[in-house]
Amino acid sequence: MLQANDTIEIRPFEPHSASRTEWAAYQVYRRLRAAEDVPDLPLLEDAEFEQFVRRQEPLVENRRLVALRGHEIVGNVMLTTRREGTPQYEDYAPYLDVSGGVARQHRRRGIARTLAQSLHAFMRDHGKSMATVKANLPEGHAFLAATGAIPKLRSMENRLEFGTLDWTMLAAWQAQVATANPPLRWEIHAGRVPMERLAELIRPMTRLINEAPLGELDIPPIRYDLVAYEAWYAEMDRRGGEHYLVALNAGDALVAVCDASWDQRFPDRVYQALTAVAAPWRGKGLAKAVKAAMLLALRQRRPEVTMLITTNAQANAPMLSINRRLGFEVHREECTYQIGQAALAAFLGRSARPRDAGVS
Repeated sequence: MLQANDTIEIRPFEPHSASRTEWAAYQVYRRLRAAEDVPDLPLLEDAEFEQFVRRQEPLVENRRLVALRGHEIVGNVMLTTRREGTPQYEDYAPYLDVSGGVARQHRRRGIARTLAQSLHAFMRDHGKSMATVKANLPEGHAFLAATGAIPKLRSMENRLEFGTLDWTMLAAWQAQVATANPPLRWEIHAGRVPMERLAELIRPMTRLINEAPLGELDIPPIRYDLVAYEAWYAEMDRRGGEHYLVALNAGDALVAVCDASWDQRFPDRVYQALTAVAAPWRGKGLAKAVKAAMLLALRQRRPEVTMLITTNAQANAPMLSINRRLGFEVHREECTYQIGQAALAAFLGRSARPRDAGVS
């Protein structure tokens, strides 16, 4: 337990052992932060959120710390690391992802700095050399800049009103694949991808996602893992949801892919994830084709959808161009920062205390 000052206490929040009083305070805080920082995002009901936080993810561990003023939570930080003993753990061991912040009315009182002390202590004690954190609000950017964190990747959340799509154009984008030489084979999964097929797609999809522009991020190779898909599908079976995957294949080789997910709890929206084309096949309109096929499948299966949401790196000019033609508009911009253990220690050691702020 770390004493920040006479009134602030940093304490672990343990989802499985927390009392009902502690859970009630945590729920109040997370709703407050959401209303302050992302009021446009739908919120899980309290019981659903508690079940979500209590679940054990197969590949990562989440450690939660809260900043308390009396019984009120005024700030938090979550530290996400690779679970020891999982495949390629050694590649991930030096890294952790960080999220959290401070409630607006409690900012500029040293709470974020105190949470940063807890972050540094964790990095020191667990041998973590690089922390990655995102910010999308001016206060978060300012605080991270003050710490010496380096901006590594700029990206944007883009949104599309489904009703504005030009379905004739999309049908033409999909139809152009018929003229490909050599011929390509469509593969369209709406709802679920058979697990045996996912097992075959893991390696080529991993290769494709690592060819995407990721700025100057210092991270281990991104990997798709079958065990993560199994856990995700089990979660969708519980609460209702669908996975859409559209692919183009040349023989047995994956040359283009697009996937998206739909959550029954928020039926008006779909989140689109990976769209990628293998290097030898780029410039042939295949990214447009798989994206069009995915949207057409969604239209047929989920007429209640009104919004498509995706995140793109600002450096990914080809995908941004396609999205603009579809009608996507920028909804929110964010930056991914990274800071090493030594740089964080240097910030904490400086005598001048910069104004702190919420980081989200």
